[in-house]
Amino acid sequence: MVSTDRFLAFAAMSLLVIVIPGPSVLFVIGRALALGRRAALASVLGNVMGSYALVVAVALGIGALVERSVTVFLVVKLAGAAYLVILGVQAFRHRKSMRASTMSAPVGPARGDLRTVADGFVVGITNPKGVVFFAAVLPQFVDHSAGQVPAQMLLLGLVPITIGLITDTLWGLGASAARDWFARSDRRLSVVGGAGGFAMIGLGVTVAATGRAD
Repeated sequence: MVSTDRFLAFAAMSLLVIVIPGPSVLFVIGRALALGRRAALASVLGNVMGSYALVVAVALGIGALVERSVTVFLVVKLAGAAYLVILGVQAFRHRKSMRASTMSAPVGPARGDLRTVADGFVVGITNPKGVVFFAAVLPQFVDHSAGQVPAQMLLLGLVPITIGLITDTLWGLGASAARDWFARSDRRLSVVGGAGGFAMIGLGVTVAATGRAD
């Protein structure tokens, strides 16, 4: 249903996007630093569930609209590309304040696992980086001539979800295991933020320059 070339290309694009620290990563790190490993892992689970809810929404609604209208596709793509560039510029400009962002999660008594998962779900489904990626990038890797477009999107969507599950878990485990070392270093977080900003700007330019996949 989905060709190997498209699958691998989308996997590479997904990896590039996911390894750039964004709102979800900062949320997981913040939970790990503030509440520990259990909360971080519950947050990761909720976040990937929220992210896949975006895939379902695109596959059953927005994706079909984008597929039918070249104009809508162009608008969504350019808007997504512009937003990625804006996010990249903001990430670079505010890279020195990333420490405050990661420490923004409140410190307090341990929360219930379901509540923590629900918090992660909300972050995942409202993550602008995820919305832009699934609405503007995912449809470009669908083979329209093969039919079953929603099913293709649902299948392809599992790729970034799986990658995100693995990488976010690693971020959470790493931050919870070395929370004192990670939280003390403004310079380390600044470097991560600057590199992520440049990469996101590059991704935005790439999305804008990429034509529709027919």
